[in-house]
Amino acid sequence: MANKNVLVVIGVGGIGQAIARRQGAGKAVLLADFDEQTLDAAAKGLEATGYAVTVRRVDVTSRASIHEVVKEASAIGAVTEVVHTAGVSPNMAPPDKILAVDLLGTALVLEEFGNIVAPGGSGVVISSMAGYMLPPLPPEVDLALANTPADELLKLPSLQPSAVPDSGSAYAISKRANHLRIQAECLRWAERGARLNSISPGIILTPLAQKEMSSPSGAGYRAMIAASAARRVGTPEEVASAAAYLLGPDAGFVTGSDLLIDGGVIPAIRMGRLNVRVEA
Repeated sequence: MANKNVLVVIGVGGIGQAIARRQGAGKAVLLADFDEQTLDAAAKGLEATGYAVTVRRVDVTSRASIHEVVKEASAIGAVTEVVHTAGVSPNMAPPDKILAVDLLGTALVLEEFGNIVAPGGSGVVISSMAGYMLPPLPPEVDLALANTPADELLKLPSLQPSAVPDSGSAYAISKRANHLRIQAECLRWAERGARLNSISPGIILTPLAQKEMSSPSGAGYRAMIAASAARRVGTPEEVASAAAYLLGPDAGFVTGSDLLIDGGVIPAIRMGRLNVRVEA
């Protein structure tokens, strides 16, 4: 019988695991990820310290796959918290894959879980400061990215190869689309009495970030750190603290918002201390 509050974490890298540890005590925790090895390791780590964990492999580019996660979570109990962290970075995939995972995947997760999230529940999407690096988009593009049904999203003219020529552009527009999608979907989640927000981390020291730092883009990352106000990387635990606020009762009047946690990289760009420009 469904009688527990359920925390769903999709994407169990460093940030996903940190949020699961922070939020999962006393709840049924459902972890979902594409990589079964990562998924099993995350589950074992949580179970070893007393968490009740269920795992499910998921492909966020597939509505059917996400729907199976929704069904399993709903069978366990009331889905009160949904955390979506799954994504691929510019050095991990070509533009079409980034759009499929980071943009379409987020839209599908929000649509599917928006159908069943419990009254009083909340959701957080982990986006990226890259969403702030694009120049302003035309209003009609913003509206299309926010409101187009997920199954039609990748057909938009603004997402075709001629408009998104490289992985960096694909990543940035995906993260901008996440912010816009949160604003649209929070209104639908509100019909169920639930809230929805996103977090845009900067450079957080996870295994993914370590790969980026050692890639050809590593010099750019180091320049961002040096020019930022904090002059350091962030930690998954700091993102988890922000997620705890947005998921919890103290944020009861916060919905449809994005919280930028970047140590001051975006201010450094906007104030001219650092020259970073992404085209879309």
